[in-house]
Amino acid sequence: MKTSKLTGKALRWAVVQIECTKPVVIGTSTLKVFNYANAPKFFSPEMNWAHGGVIIEREGIEICPIGNGEWRGQLDVAGDLIRFYGDTPLIAAMRCYVASKLGDEVEIPEELNV
Repeated sequence: MKTSKLTGKALRWAVVQIECTKPVVIGTSTLKVFNYANAPKFFSPEMNWAHGGVIIEREGIEICPIGNGEWRGQLDVAGDLIRFYGDTPLIAAMRCYVASKLGDEVEIPEELNV
């Protein structure tokens, strides 16, 4: 699914994939493995400022209104400006965050692909 289209549970799922991983060292490689035990029960960074605001601040995501009720989230990653839009500042910022870590398309579970 295109990151620009992620909303609701699908967007939340994508953020959880980034936030709730733990490093596992195998030989000389470090892999990140998703750990459901690390996921807070009521984690909704796309709707709750207490959750999403921490990510926005930590990552340095800029958010601003662009008119017509739409918002832009943007982040400079190694000289590349990543910009994503949404109906709320949190949705725009979380789409930007997901794109910066997982790319412009994210494979999500079929039941969340609505």
